[in-house]
Amino acid sequence: MEFTNRDTKTWNEISEWQDKLNQNDPTDLASLYDKWLEHSFSLLPEDVQKQFFEKLDTWLFHLHAMVQSSPIQIDARDHILASARVFNEEIEVIGDLQLLTIDQLNYIANQHIAKHRLYSFVQGGISGRGGLILLGSDIPAMTVINVRTVQLIAMSYGFEVNTPFEMMMALKVFNAGAMPKRLQGAAWEELLRELQTAEDDYWYMGIEELTNPTWMEQPLKQLLKAVSITIFRKKLMGGIPLISMAIGAGSNYQMTRHVSEFAQKFYQYRYLQGKKADEE
Repeated sequence: MEFTNRDTKTWNEISEWQDKLNQNDPTDLASLYDKWLEHSFSLLPEDVQKQFFEKLDTWLFHLHAMVQSSPIQIDARDHILASARVFNEEIEVIGDLQLLTIDQLNYIANQHIAKHRLYSFVQGGISGRGGLILLGSDIPAMTVINVRTVQLIAMSYGFEVNTPFEMMMALKVFNAGAMPKRLQGAAWEELLRELQTAEDDYWYMGIEELTNPTWMEQPLKQLLKAVSITIFRKKLMGGIPLISMAIGAGSNYQMTRHVSEFAQKFYQYRYLQGKKADEE
């Protein structure tokens, strides 16, 4: 397919977004926080650290597989294909979506992005009502929502997520999207290096580790949110803890916005990079 003016415009938008990522230098406070976090984990024995992050990685792998094979995700996959056939009736499998234009793919992806940002907003509002069960379920629920969002974005741009390579890339995109802005530039560059050095587009041959001490900032933010909700949940307005619900809803929405934005830019890049390669 020919590289169109719209492709060029989107490519330039990705480049500008990437430049902004690289300009997010850490503040003195952020640098101090990073050092504190690394120091805190360094106090643990190395074998304990290794086991902790290995178990966390394993949990993410299993979660990805569970979400990917769930009936609701299979239905969403069928919905993506049905939406694509509105533009091209010859679409049969996810890979065929790359026959569509960038605007058509954006339209399909944006439908799922908007829906899952709303899910996160509602989930945050529910957790904001307080209670141990609601607060305790927030982190697992948000992880599922955001892993699912990345999978749907990948499929919307024609990348099936049921192969070892695409599964790992989707998990790394989720991991990078959940990072603080100051760390996303380096994560983006690492993802692009993985794409450039990949020897196989089915089997994954790179580094399989996903989580590390810097990744733990997002779960810690979620815990801080839980503390804030606990503090404000007794401040009622009309019998409803509006402040704590607003904290939960706003925090969850922002997380999914960051993850979905990062994932969409990444899969837009891959789609356009593939078109560039076909032209050469």
